[in-house]
Amino acid sequence: MVSILLLLVLLAVIAAIAVVAAGRGGSLPDAVPDRSPTGTLPEGPVDRAVVEGIGFSLAFRGYRMDEVDRVLDRLVGELETRPAREEPADG
Repeated sequence: MVSILLLLVLLAVIAAIAVVAAGRGGSLPDAVPDRSPTGTLPEGPVDRAVVEGIGFSLAFRGYRMDEVDRVLDRLVGELETRPAREEPADG
């Protein structure tokens, strides 16, 4: 009796595998991108809250260098275009 039940379970598993392999079991969902959506700076002015909200995707040996380089280049550009702050006069 056990061998018949085991045979039926085995046949059901093989049938399920055959259905999925034939493409009738539906498709897999779209792959999640391997990059963080917060690894870039948004358009417009950059302030402290924007910089603190940056997150980078992890790579094999740290963060993705292309994301970090892009953000740092943008921050340097923002700092260069800002007017120099007036230093308080000593006195």
